[in-house]
Amino acid sequence: MNLYDTVTLTVKIGTNAQVFENIQASAAQPGTTLLGCWYSDIGALGKVMVLRGFESEAALIGERKRLLLEGNPFGCGEFITDVEVNSYALFPFLPPIQPAEHGGIYEMRVYGTKLGSLQHTIDAWRNAVPERTRRSPLIGAMFALDGTVPRFLNIWPYKSVDERSRVRAEAVKDGIWPPKGGPAHLRTMESTIYVPAPFSPLR
Repeated sequence: MNLYDTVTLTVKIGTNAQVFENIQASAAQPGTTLLGCWYSDIGALGKVMVLRGFESEAALIGERKRLLLEGNPFGCGEFITDVEVNSYALFPFLPPIQPAEHGGIYEMRVYGTKLGSLQHTIDAWRNAVPERTRRSPLIGAMFALDGTVPRFLNIWPYKSVDERSRVRAEAVKDGIWPPKGGPAHLRTMESTIYVPAPFSPLR
């Protein structure tokens, strides 16, 4: 499995519990696997993000069509004010994303790269990730197949915000991160801290 999507709902204040219940009941459609569900805690608030994996391109396209035509994502239409859907392909050297328990927070980092720089970015990450993941795990890094491109998403779990700060500072100090030559190819950076929903397979 190397195709994924994120569905990010902007939810009305005080509706998280009902949104979680509806997502848990409806996210796993045929050909899809629910991998994670989180709510934003630092960054843009009022967001609930769902991560799903797909068995095939046909399954991804079919689910996208269903989501759009039904117009009621995860049965949460009455609780949401906006929806953003993005499709991704996993960096080819990484293993498929699997459910696991990692800790209290997840950082979702989105980078826009310069035109013609995506393959360079993948190659740079291929060289740097083995040493970086000795410090803390990487859930996945994947490049966008739609929307504003080229860009990529990477998902890092940590036990706490303090652990995140410590690990990142040590990786920079030791010269193992960011990947060599990587920053020169970036044009935008965005980061949001999410907390897993109670039922999230990734937590």
